[in-house]
Amino acid sequence: MVSHHWPLPPNIRIAMTDRHGGVSLPPFDSLNLGTHVGDDAAAVAANRQRLQQALHLPSEPAWLEQIHGKQVVHLGQDACRTADGSFADTPGVVAVVMTADCLPVLLCDHEGTQVAALHAGWRGLNGGVLEAGIAKFRPGSVLQAYLGPAIGPDAFEVGREVRDAFLHSTPGATDCFVAHGEKYLANLQGLAKLRLQQAGVRLIYALSACTYQQSAQFFSYRRDRECGRMASLIWRER
Repeated sequence: MVSHHWPLPPNIRIAMTDRHGGVSLPPFDSLNLGTHVGDDAAAVAANRQRLQQALHLPSEPAWLEQIHGKQVVHLGQDACRTADGSFADTPGVVAVVMTADCLPVLLCDHEGTQVAALHAGWRGLNGGVLEAGIAKFRPGSVLQAYLGPAIGPDAFEVGREVRDAFLHSTPGATDCFVAHGEKYLANLQGLAKLRLQQAGVRLIYALSACTYQQSAQFFSYRRDRECGRMASLIWRER
């Protein structure tokens, strides 16, 4: 698990996995939690069981079929699981997203009654997945955000079209791009912080880790293509 020392409401729990502690064989070694990457199904099931036991989870995580969009489902109300985020306001319901370079964003309210897990690749981030997640919370909620491991600003090379998209949609985004030959290096966490702040979120905590560069600890799709998926989870204790 990824170590963090962030302030949380007393009844809120979060966890972020790395690539260690599972049974999957290379190139999915070892704690791959994704069923869609070509890994042995029995190994993934065993890894998910290990995760649930290690974290003493109150229920099976609400795994999503992520599509790099902005759909956020309300767990316990929406039957659909094809989405890039989930929201829960019921104790014991575990919201989760999987990543391998994209940015996981976990949200909760200050009172510890509502939580959300969001998958923010550049498309979903620019498309409004964070704002869609925030909109699920009760009006007037004071939110806290937790940003997990993602591809870092020294490794995330993008084309001009990505930069132009954010310059059009996100005030202040210019500082999140550095020219790199004919392309740009993008700061995904920096862009997410801008979007969160513009949506009224002031308490933002971020993990300083690069999935692409830290190959011994994290899966990275951009680095390896064939690889596992990590999970970021948030829930409210019963």
